[in-house]
Amino acid sequence: MLLDMTVAETKSSVSRRWTVGLLLLLTFVTGLVDAVSFLELGQVFVANMTGNITFLGLSLHPDAHVEPTTPLVALGGFVVGALIAGRVANRFDRAPRRWLPTAFGIEAFVIALVAVLAVADVLPVSGDGTEVTVAVLAVALGIQNGTVHHLGVHDLTTTVLTLSLAGVVTDSQIARGPMARPHRRLGSIAAMLAGAGVGALLLFVSLSLVLALAASGTAVVATCFALVGRGAADTDNDQKRNR
Repeated sequence: MLLDMTVAETKSSVSRRWTVGLLLLLTFVTGLVDAVSFLELGQVFVANMTGNITFLGLSLHPDAHVEPTTPLVALGGFVVGALIAGRVANRFDRAPRRWLPTAFGIEAFVIALVAVLAVADVLPVSGDGTEVTVAVLAVALGIQNGTVHHLGVHDLTTTVLTLSLAGVVTDSQIARGPMARPHRRLGSIAAMLAGAGVGALLLFVSLSLVLALAASGTAVVATCFALVGRGAADTDNDQKRNR
């Protein structure tokens, strides 16, 4: 796994703990952005594609009152973002210290750009034309999910919580399970819930404020991965000089 490569390169168990914490922060970001998309951009998710695929199926029933266009746009944007993530990961496959900051840096930039353009009324956040905003945000979250997929950290996908919830229950002592990684799973559930809740409340203030917070969180993740990589490089250089 690329995670193992990253950890091996940093020569420290701290990097693994940092990775878990940073992915929980990205899960919080997911909740923030999906709060914006669902509550403001028209019952659509830009990160959790399971919901959009369900909406597409429900749109076949005339009484469901579900418009299929926006979920389709979100799916398309997400696919583009995942493709970008794949290209970036493959481009820096042998240098994950550069790969992770680059991918999450691009995501942070895209979300921040949407926040700025929304304030300037360049990107619509209500009424006609919101599909453009949905598409751009979906690209950003596609980059996040594609990157996390390549990172390969078990129980921390930053989006899909159904299996995390099932794992918490089936592996619990009540179910006579092994109680494997309950803190990660519970942490991801709590992070998503907190992100969605904070996003919903901050929407009373400003949509752009929520997106700015999401962009800031992602930028923190990119910066931390860059700093960990730089520290690892310095350690490697010191070891080479001492040989």
